[in-house]
Amino acid sequence: MVFSSPFFVYIFLPLILLLYFAVKNSTWRRGILLVFSLFFYAWGEPVYLFLMLFSALINYVFGLLVGKGKTPAARKLAVAGGVILNLAMLGVFKYAGFAVESINAVLGSSIPVPAIVLPLGISFYTFQAMTYVIDVYRENCPPQKSFSRLLLFITFFPQLVAGPIVRYTDIEDQLEYRRVSAKEINDGLYRFAIGMGKKVVFANTCALAAENLLQPRQVPLF
Repeated sequence: MVFSSPFFVYIFLPLILLLYFAVKNSTWRRGILLVFSLFFYAWGEPVYLFLMLFSALINYVFGLLVGKGKTPAARKLAVAGGVILNLAMLGVFKYAGFAVESINAVLGSSIPVPAIVLPLGISFYTFQAMTYVIDVYRENCPPQKSFSRLLLFITFFPQLVAGPIVRYTDIEDQLEYRRVSAKEINDGLYRFAIGMGKKVVFANTCALAAENLLQPRQVPLF
């Protein structure tokens, strides 16, 4: 789903704001944010939603293992395992095809190149999840015992597919307590409107011009 799409502007965004402010219970509000974030991702990548959930589960488990480590060696082993699994999953989806093509080119082999479609936003949510495990290891924060809270941190839709990568410690408290004023809502809507205007008016227009300029053209020989 694109932020500048009519569905997001006229349906998704008004609906989530309406439901969020209609309830006062913080648990219900977290549930609304989580459900809408998962729907936001599934709109464009329904199959890879399960991959993102699996990634969140991995980091949830390794965060607990790091927190429960009795010795420095056990904590190092746990954080190393979490980082390695995250990077391995990212490497398979981003570089497996490139690696096989390189091997074929160098060795003259004919290994079938895996046709792996790159999941949307995998780099952002993988590195964001890693920051959580690393922060737990550094004792910047305690391990999150609630999987739903950690899942919300990883899948929160405003920065899920386009960043920026947010450290867990930056929004740890907001996963539990959130206070929003009318001024903050106004400022947020203003920034969103300005950003969408730049995207629709300037970026999209420049993209069309660049596409026409960069499009290969056939030059007549005679």
